[in-house]
Amino acid sequence: MMRRALMLVVLGGVCGMTWAGQAGDTLRNVFRSPFDFPILLSANFGELRPNHFHNGLDIKTQGVTGKPIHCIADGYVSRVAVLHGGYGQAIYITHPNGLTSVYGHVVAFSPEVERYVRDYQYANETFVCNLFPEPGRFPVKKGDVIALSGNEGASAGPHLHLELRHSDTQEYIDPMPYFGHLLKDSKAPVASLVGIYPVAGKGVVEGRTRKKLVAVGNLSQPVEAWGEIYTGISAKDYMDGTSNFYGVHSVTLYVDSVEVFRSVTDRVLPDENRMINGFTDYEELMKTRRLVMRSRVLPGNRLRLLHADENGGIVNISEERNYRFRYVLEDNFGNKRTYRFTVRGRKQPVPEYVPESNHILYWDRTNVIHEPGMELVVPRGYVYENAELNTEVKGDSAGISFDYVLDAGDTPLHSYCPLAIGLRHKPLADTTKYYIMQKVGKWQASLGGEYADGWIRTRVRTLGTFTVAVDTIGPRITPLGQGTWRANPRNLRFRVKDGETGIRSYKVYIDGHFVLFGLKKGILVIQDPEKVKRGVPHRAEVTVTDECGNVTRKEYRF
Repeated sequence: MMRRALMLVVLGGVCGMTWAGQAGDTLRNVFRSPFDFPILLSANFGELRPNHFHNGLDIKTQGVTGKPIHCIADGYVSRVAVLHGGYGQAIYITHPNGLTSVYGHVVAFSPEVERYVRDYQYANETFVCNLFPEPGRFPVKKGDVIALSGNEGASAGPHLHLELRHSDTQEYIDPMPYFGHLLKDSKAPVASLVGIYPVAGKGVVEGRTRKKLVAVGNLSQPVEAWGEIYTGISAKDYMDGTSNFYGVHSVTLYVDSVEVFRSVTDRVLPDENRMINGFTDYEELMKTRRLVMRSRVLPGNRLRLLHADENGGIVNISEERNYRFRYVLEDNFGNKRTYRFTVRGRKQPVPEYVPESNHILYWDRTNVIHEPGMELVVPRGYVYENAELNTEVKGDSAGISFDYVLDAGDTPLHSYCPLAIGLRHKPLADTTKYYIMQKVGKWQASLGGEYADGWIRTRVRTLGTFTVAVDTIGPRITPLGQGTWRANPRNLRFRVKDGETGIRSYKVYIDGHFVLFGLKKGILVIQDPEKVKRGVPHRAEVTVTDECGNVTRKEYRF
């Protein structure tokens, strides 16, 4: 009787309900919890995100803001940041052990730090700031309240984002070894699908040069392949006491009992974050939003958490036999789940790879792409493997510039690449009004740009269709709830929007005096309502400037 060619075995081995192991015994007393209540996580370190790994722990705050955040160890305040997006408001504490803890999305700082920030904001008439107080200015002790939890910045709900970084390199490290004893986890990771990928011009999967994705519940039939292939897996982890899902800490692939690939998500340098796009199946992410971890190290991917054999994780199916694959998924708590399957080697033709593009982006050299009136530079290492690039020039010669199609399919760029487009016509003398626009169907976005010698220059981090446009229209300002302002200054709000290049800056004056407002989801919100006296007449002057320097000023009396 013929053996089953493809078999799935799920082993739900667990390591107990609480943090265990040498790391937990050694590190559990280094830091205290940032809260006085039992903690649950909404995200873990290394969780896969578009364009980056999640670089810390997201700790739930019981669905509310304003929870006291305690400093996890002795140290000093080394940085305070206030932003419109990202962490919103964040405080950084440097510790004597060489680590810095970061607390993001907070709604308020400790009183002395809050005064320090406010003094800077009013002196410079700005909401956004990034401050680095001298080391001895704000010393803190383990357990001190340093902030209140919030939902500021790019946050989907109340929580604390907690990071640990090496103070000298800013390398993100996994906080779980320090806080795992505060959590319960008896649940092993769970996979949803396996991907089998042929190497272009060197392998096929079931007679085709395209990848094959198979749901784990359907792995009872053989998958035939020939030549060079690699695999991938989509999986999530879970914890006790919550329905949230998390990233998988460790993925190991064995073929015929030999390890060919391993990923361990325990540290990430800032420059490595976008290398996640070389680790995951970027094409699949763009088309379906699914995150598949590929068990291959691309030649230009320097992500240190990836470990592969001398073939970079590629498996050569060169014999007509069964190749036994085994994935082992493991979380921080020792909970493991194993998935076994077999790929059957069957000799079949492997089509030659023939590029169908007019350019190739090489991962190991600087690429300079020219078209009439356009130059794109993709530096060495900014693609993780060689990629096809098709370019096309479109448009009317009477336009400000041509439209330039730069199509590399679903190829990610590691960082910003210089792009220059020449002006064919100059309808405006004011060169500050020109910018480079990216077009995607009916959607368009400003990429900014500066004029020099007949060219507009900017940097791009995705490819597509680009052209030059002009912006002479100022932002729009709309008062909200104006009838309630005099009775309750807390209601002072303005919706601001710019349909072309976006908001660069704004200021609000009440009776001729600067009053701090924050821009939150397109709405200017007063930060210090106590500076506006209730029940008496006031005059508000709002000034908003867009990225091309167009200014809108409005005056309101209430």
